[in-house]
Amino acid sequence: MNIFDSLISGISLGSIYAIIALGYTMVYGIAKMLNFAHGDVIMVGAYICFYTFTGGLMSFLPAVPPYAAILIAVVVCTLLGMLIERLAYKPLRTAPSLAVLITAIGVSYFLQNAALLLWTSNPKVFPSFFNFGGNTNIELGGLRISYVTIVTIIVSAVIMVALTLFTSYSKTGKAMRACSEDKGAAQLMGINVNTTISITFAIGSGLAAIAGVLLCSAYPTLVPTTGSMPGIKAFTAAVFGGIGSIPGAMLGGLLLGVIEIFSKAYISTQLSDAIVFAVLIVVLLVKPTGLLGKPIREKV
Repeated sequence: MNIFDSLISGISLGSIYAIIALGYTMVYGIAKMLNFAHGDVIMVGAYICFYTFTGGLMSFLPAVPPYAAILIAVVVCTLLGMLIERLAYKPLRTAPSLAVLITAIGVSYFLQNAALLLWTSNPKVFPSFFNFGGNTNIELGGLRISYVTIVTIIVSAVIMVALTLFTSYSKTGKAMRACSEDKGAAQLMGINVNTTISITFAIGSGLAAIAGVLLCSAYPTLVPTTGSMPGIKAFTAAVFGGIGSIPGAMLGGLLLGVIEIFSKAYISTQLSDAIVFAVLIVVLLVKPTGLLGKPIREKV
């Protein structure tokens, strides 16, 4: 693998991390909580997409085309995110952050074990959705790039731009920004804080489904723990770029993916994860708020 192949692979992997990190950063930015179950929503989305495409979700349901399967996965994960927020997190809105953190870990383990009971631990080979004209790769300037890579990079960029425009100009996006600044003041101004937080979870979970499909298309083995490590790394990417910042999540994800692939290619596959987290520690020592994060001043 030459340096250009490594760079493209790193950008592709980083784009997946970026999509997952956008879900983390939106939830933290508005609700000020870390949803560690987010990685497992990725796994649920991938399973839903797999079974709806292969026709194995329910015996009386037929198989559906690839893009319909992706849409169904997004809808299911969106509803799942809203359900998790309503049942697990909403009652803890005013609870200490430690209680919310423990609950998030509990939800994560619940989803993993539910997937284990429903779909067993046998690895599933995820189908390739991105074949155009029977080909999985395209030649560009002597480089062979997979269609999955191209689609992943484009989708990641489109999502970041769409979220930036949404939060900047839409009424709901402005409500999200207001809740992020001060929930009490936002409520006094007539904003429904609970609804805004639910919408945030819905958007983040829908993005998790897309990330799950892209992740399993690039790395086609699907098991109940598929989303665990990518979820942790995406959270690292969100912190790396500046958690709460949409461009920061994108930048952090891309840099994390490039660092990981280059570490595997040129240093050690066993040490690549350690190198990624070591870089995070160094960055936070130099800039505690992350690359694009802004320091928050609290009035006392």
